[in-house]
Amino acid sequence: MLITSLPSHANIRNLFIVTRKNKIMSPTRAAGLVIYRYSNELIQFLLLQTSYGIHHWTPPKGHVDEGESDWETALRETQEEAGYIKDDLEIDQTTKKVLSYKVNGKPKEVIYWLAKLINPEAPVKLSDEHQDFKWLPLSQAQDLSGYDDMKQLLSEFYGIASSKLKQ
Repeated sequence: MLITSLPSHANIRNLFIVTRKNKIMSPTRAAGLVIYRYSNELIQFLLLQTSYGIHHWTPPKGHVDEGESDWETALRETQEEAGYIKDDLEIDQTTKKVLSYKVNGKPKEVIYWLAKLINPEAPVKLSDEHQDFKWLPLSQAQDLSGYDDMKQLLSEFYGIASSKLKQ
């Protein structure tokens, strides 16, 4: 597999992988929200356990449908997977991060925004795609997520959430 070179200022969306058959594969796009709540004087992150594959733990997210923006996807997937609508959340649209990785050898990009659950007692309503959920403090959420890029994202978002609580 050959990766085309890009100028250092190139947007990650322009990254294409060229296979031996010279087919261009653009990354699969997905989007979601990293949701936290402030409860018992702790910042806790919501992680959902998938009911498929290796049953990994992740924030609510999903594939971008044709004609849908990343933002619209993040809101739709959060409602479908966790039962939260936009009005349940205080979403920081300026705090977002893109994770890029491979799934079954194919490139994938997931964009996440940071969101605070307004009512920390609002119940999670899982979809069939998930079998469990947990509200966890940073270190436990990082351990359960299992992936270095997600651990880093949670750490960065924790710092931002902490600073918002002090305001």
